[in-house]
Amino acid sequence: MAITDWPAAERPREKLLSKGANALSDAELLAIFLRTGVTGKTAVDLARELLSHFGGLRPLLDASQKEFCRALGLGTAKFAQLQAVLEMSRRHISEQLQRDIQFSSSRAVKDYLQLQLREKTSEVFAALFLDSQHRLIAFEELFQGTIDGAAVYPREVVKRALSHNAAAVIFAHNHPSGIAEPSNADHNITRRLKDALSLLDIRTLDHLVVGDADVVSFADNGWL
Repeated sequence: MAITDWPAAERPREKLLSKGANALSDAELLAIFLRTGVTGKTAVDLARELLSHFGGLRPLLDASQKEFCRALGLGTAKFAQLQAVLEMSRRHISEQLQRDIQFSSSRAVKDYLQLQLREKTSEVFAALFLDSQHRLIAFEELFQGTIDGAAVYPREVVKRALSHNAAAVIFAHNHPSGIAEPSNADHNITRRLKDALSLLDIRTLDHLVVGDADVVSFADNGWL
């Protein structure tokens, strides 16, 4: 049976319009993206098969072009369309972050940093430089390392903070292992950075560790 023959309340597009996108399952959301199915399969059927094939929505979204295009019902045009959607999501969150009048460890910051750092295959140490009202001046990836570490130099961080005339800083780095638990080295470098910046009256608001499915905040845990 074609989706157009389904009761209106069960059709993914109509359901989204009446109840909101968060009411849809992963398969229903993907079906709207796919728009059409293939011979003998509705878009929802195809979406379910793709989710099963990739092991879930996130692995599908993270798939390389080659992996993505090998799957039934997908191709280069769909891959380009998906990358555009993902990039629009990143920019939307970035604009939300920049419009925030005041923030430190808000959900918007965590979402933004997950989008920026979660998929990195090596460790990246970054900073959000903020003005006196805690509005974003700039986001910079400062140091990159191997799969399990990045060398961080407080002197360079101080130089970048001064160049932006920042009043406060939020630090962030990813753990390619997927586990967001901070290491002893993470705690040590946070103290060193905080001490160096405090000499210049620049506040360290937080240090966020980005894992596969979680973000751990130093500020939320009382470690600053």
